[in-house]
Amino acid sequence: MILKGFNKLKTFLDKPRNIVIIGHRNPDGDAIGSSLALCQYFTKKGHNPTVVVPNEYPDFLHWLPGSKGVYRFDWQNSQSQRAINNSDIIFLLDFNTLHRVGNDMQNTLEKYPNDFAMIDHHQQPDDVKYMYSDVTICSTCQMVYQFIEMNNDLELIDKDIATCLYTGIMTDTGSFRFRSTTSKTHRVIADLIDKGAENDRIHNNVYDANSYNRLLLLGKALSNLQILPSYKTAYITLTNEEKKRFDFQKGDTEGVVNYALSLKGIIFAAIFIEDAEQNIIKISFRSKGNFSVNNFSRNHFEGGGHDNAAGGKSNLNLAQTVTKFTSLLPNYKEELNASYED
Repeated sequence: MILKGFNKLKTFLDKPRNIVIIGHRNPDGDAIGSSLALCQYFTKKGHNPTVVVPNEYPDFLHWLPGSKGVYRFDWQNSQSQRAINNSDIIFLLDFNTLHRVGNDMQNTLEKYPNDFAMIDHHQQPDDVKYMYSDVTICSTCQMVYQFIEMNNDLELIDKDIATCLYTGIMTDTGSFRFRSTTSKTHRVIADLIDKGAENDRIHNNVYDANSYNRLLLLGKALSNLQILPSYKTAYITLTNEEKKRFDFQKGDTEGVVNYALSLKGIIFAAIFIEDAEQNIIKISFRSKGNFSVNNFSRNHFEGGGHDNAAGGKSNLNLAQTVTKFTSLLPNYKEELNASYED
């Protein structure tokens, strides 16, 4: 764990501040949940916080308390820039390096004259003045809970804050099934339920609100599934044409890679998705056991994340990216076969 400048940060926040809270590009449940929860907490502390995200986030997260007040940097640029320029400090949540916000927003943040505070659980974070970093914690939402706890303010967590935090922990742990889910996580979740988080409603809003086209897209993705048993690996591809055919919306591919990982005998899974907006192949990696997809992605696909869940990208076309991926696997065969999973 890295806890840098915490006491100085507490002193800095002793009086009302204009605060901007930023999540990473293509925000997921943990990024949005932690940002909204921290925003509502700071409001209760007498600050003036604003959440700014680089771009759109999935429709199944728009119901979260406080979501209507979020600015999108790509769409509401003047409002976002004004909030950033008027802020006394910027909190960076659920990402470890500025390039995770995308080029346009990164350029703005690199010119920011004041200080950053980072709350994040990804490996190898950038150095900022105030930092709470812990790669052993399952989600940034749990870290926000513990940040509030360190400030002796748990009584300020109401139903809305609890709902946002529960959502982020649930989504980043795969509904509490990943190895990073600890007994502490379950104690946090129990407290959030006691404070008003409705676990059944949250689960339904996130996982049981599929559109017809999203299910058809999932079917297409699964029909593209390829298995490489000698490497205990499976991967999925999706083209832009396939996405258009099923009216792809932001978030529709969330969690699809886990279907590949769910296959018996598979310990390494990937999904390769054409992204016309960024003109890249967007990649998600998942693994079981001791095989680090963080290292794999950092070494080969300009990405990173956690040992068992990471992202990456490729500037090659889809076919070339898959060829590159499969050509790398022989180098990792021994490591893949040494995983504790059979």
